[in-house]
Amino acid sequence: MGQYDAVVERQRQLLAAEEWANEVRAIHVHSLSSMWYDDRPQDTHNGTSVTDREFNSGLIERFKDGKIIHIFGEKLVGDQLLQAFEQHV
Repeated sequence: MGQYDAVVERQRQLLAAEEWANEVRAIHVHSLSSMWYDDRPQDTHNGTSVTDREFNSGLIERFKDGKIIHIFGEKLVGDQLLQAFEQHV
């Protein structure tokens, strides 16, 4: 069974990292068009507010009037996810 120890440990770490990735890192309620990730200034023109929910995975969901209108970023997976998770722990 020792031959599979590394595979089992990697899978255990990957499951923990996936759970961590789905946690919310921050919530921003704003009417700014100058957020570092924002390439959609039309969402906040005329002072309209939006809510941005940032996850540990790197994704940011933008809500307007309670509905998702855009998703920024790419979700970390595999080795990239494990690397981010290890830096966090």
